[in-house]
Amino acid sequence: MIYIYHGEDDFTRAEALKNLRAQMGDPQFAELNTTVLDGKTLSFGELRHHADAIPFLSAKRLVIVEGMLARLDPRRKAEESDGDSEAGQESNPELKQQLLDYLPRLPPTTLLVFVENKKLHANHAVLKLADKDKKNAQVKLFAAPSADALPDWVIDHVEKKGGKIDFSAANDLALFIGADLYALDSEIEKLILYRSGETIRRDDVRAMVAPAQEQSIFELVDALGQRKTQRALELLHAQLRHNANEFYLLTMIARQYRIMLQVRDLATRGLGNDAIQKQLGLHPFVMKKMSEQARNYSVEQLDGIMHKLLDTDVSLKTSKLEPTLALDLLVVDLTTH
Repeated sequence: MIYIYHGEDDFTRAEALKNLRAQMGDPQFAELNTTVLDGKTLSFGELRHHADAIPFLSAKRLVIVEGMLARLDPRRKAEESDGDSEAGQESNPELKQQLLDYLPRLPPTTLLVFVENKKLHANHAVLKLADKDKKNAQVKLFAAPSADALPDWVIDHVEKKGGKIDFSAANDLALFIGADLYALDSEIEKLILYRSGETIRRDDVRAMVAPAQEQSIFELVDALGQRKTQRALELLHAQLRHNANEFYLLTMIARQYRIMLQVRDLATRGLGNDAIQKQLGLHPFVMKKMSEQARNYSVEQLDGIMHKLLDTDVSLKTSKLEPTLALDLLVVDLTTH
């Protein structure tokens, strides 16, 4: 069986992969029969070696290939050649033909999953092959929900987890968190546990996912951008006094800077705020704040900050530094360099 999972919504795509893994049966034997391959450099011979392997004490073998089909996307060469449509017709003809010849003869004991973090072009050869064989192939596009669709996504996700939420609460949660599905999932888990079987209401969202907390993160990032070391440290420790988890704070700060980097990058490419807001799926309030904060940095500076945040994350996870000290050092670094 062939699966093609493509699209920008990595959260839902990861859930689909998790469900597929769960169908492999006993986790002990499932792990023995699961292989994950980096398709960006994978040769056809290596792919076939793993896909043709016989399952060990199991009925099926799962082979996950990440990023291989992008090498065959008709748009790839065209983009590299400044939009030359002729250059994009055959990005990797030999690999394409090898796959087209092999996939119809894939062993019935193998589940072969192609994972792509972007939407494949409709003219993609392997995509067209899969679309013609519904019995032995399944194609799923994982498109991130738009800002308007987020409340419905929240309601659906809450129900999948066995909870209930009214629309006003779902709408507020979508506004407060935005299109970060991992963050939404985390807050939904917290709200379901908090209500313990009862319907989640707007007051619950405002109590548990208060926009004041988001605003305080904005203020902290503002202080960092204005190089106000003392003020940034005060805001950081105010969060810690209210029992904010160090990993959560780092995640929220990183989220702000990641969005800021995207906003700044798109702005340097000539996009206006409305176009950027639509492309990133941001709430107007968040877009306004991000635009204001991004003016304090260049794209290169923001890229450097993301590397510093990664270093701090590694320090926290490897216990190289005491968590509060690690965050203090990060604040000093960001406000003095």
